[in-house]
Amino acid sequence: MTDTTETTGPLPDPEAEPPVFPQEKAPGCPFDPPPAYRRLQAEDPFARVTLPSGQQARLVTRHRDVRAVLDDPRFSADSSHPDFPRMFPRPVPQVLQGTFPRLDGAEHLRYRRMLARDFTGRRAEELRPRIEQIVDARLDLMEETGGPLDLMEALAYPVPSTVVCELLGVPPEDSPLFESRTRVLINGRSGPQETQRAKDDILHHLEGVVAAKEKQPGDDLVSRLLVDQVAPGLLDRGEVAVIAWLLLAAGHHTTATMIGTGAMLLLENPEQLAALRADPALLPGAVDELLRHQTAMQIGMNRIATEDVAIGDETVRAGEGVVCQLASANRDADVFPGPDRFDVTRTARGHLAFGHGPHQCPGQSLARVELQVTLARLFTRLPALRLAVPAADVPFWHHLFGIHGVRELPVTW
Repeated sequence: MTDTTETTGPLPDPEAEPPVFPQEKAPGCPFDPPPAYRRLQAEDPFARVTLPSGQQARLVTRHRDVRAVLDDPRFSADSSHPDFPRMFPRPVPQVLQGTFPRLDGAEHLRYRRMLARDFTGRRAEELRPRIEQIVDARLDLMEETGGPLDLMEALAYPVPSTVVCELLGVPPEDSPLFESRTRVLINGRSGPQETQRAKDDILHHLEGVVAAKEKQPGDDLVSRLLVDQVAPGLLDRGEVAVIAWLLLAAGHHTTATMIGTGAMLLLENPEQLAALRADPALLPGAVDELLRHQTAMQIGMNRIATEDVAIGDETVRAGEGVVCQLASANRDADVFPGPDRFDVTRTARGHLAFGHGPHQCPGQSLARVELQVTLARLFTRLPALRLAVPAADVPFWHHLFGIHGVRELPVTW
C-alpha cells in the first residue's frame, strides 16, 4: 500500500493550468486518499483547481481551513447559485437543489429544528437495543445461509436501511426499493434521465407513505412532521416526502458503506482487531477513528463565497467556488499525528467525516451507534470471519464521484 506521507515531486508551476480535481488514487491503495492532496495540503492549501465540469474552484485541504469555511456564513451551500461549483461535466438533475441541506442561515436552521428530537445522542442510545435486535437477526440469517456471501448485501445495507425506515415510519418491505434507487443517484455514472427517474420513484413512493400516515399516524418521524408541522401550516405534504427521502438516502448508504469498509479495514489490520477484542471499551473511539481514516465523503463539500473572505493568509473572492476536501482534512498531520495509520486507540473525535458547522450531518449520533453495534456483533458472532477473495479484488465505489468505500465485500468464516 502506498505511503501517502511521501510526496512525488513539486507542485505544478503557478502559471500553468490548475490541476484537475478530483485526483486519481494511487494504484493498489484503496484505503488512502490520492497522494496529491497531501502535497497540496503542505504547499498550496487553497489551490485553484479545475473541476470535471470545467469550472475552477479553490480546493481547501487543511483541517483548520475546512473548519473555518464550513463554519462561516459567507460560504453558501445554495447550489442554485450560477457559479456554485459543480462536479459533473454534463448536465444532471441537482437532486439536492431547493432542499434544506442547500439552504443557509435561519431557513436551514428552521428545518433542522424540526428534526432535532429524533437525532440526538440520547435518542440514538434509546435505539441501541432495537439496533442490536436488527443486527442479530441479520447475523442469524448469515449463519443459516453460510459463506461465502457479500457482507454488503447480507448485513451492511439491511441494518441502517431497516433502522431509518423504522425511525421514519416507512414499511420495511420498501427498503430494497430505496436502496436500489439511492445507488443510482449517488454512483456518479447514471445519466440525467436515469437519475431523475430514480428520484421520482423514491418521492412517489414516499408520497404514498405520507398519505397513509395522514389517515393513520404512528409513533414515527413522518407522523410527527404531519402533526407538528403540516397541520399548523409550517410545512406542506410534499416537503415531508422530500425530507423523508433525504433522511433515507443519508441514513443508509453512507453508514452501510462505512460498515463494509470498517469490516475490511479491521480484517486487513488484525493487530487493531485484536486490540478491540481485548478491550471492547475501545469501540466508540475506534468507530471515530474509522470515520476519520475512511472518510465517506471523499469528493468534498462544496460552497460558494458570497463576499470576499480572509482565512489566515488567504482571501477567497466573492463568487469563487470552494471544495472542502474532508478526506485530506482528516489526514492532517497537524491534528492527527501519523495520519495514515489506522489506530483504534487514537482520540479522533475532532474529525470532519460528518462535516462541520451549521450543515453538519444531523444523523451522526445514530450512525455511530449503528457502526458500534454492527461491527462489535459481527466480529463477536463470527470470530473466524475473513475475506473470501484477495483484498486487491474487493471492488470500491468509484471515488471520483459520490461515496468512497467498499461496494461489495465477499466474506466467509
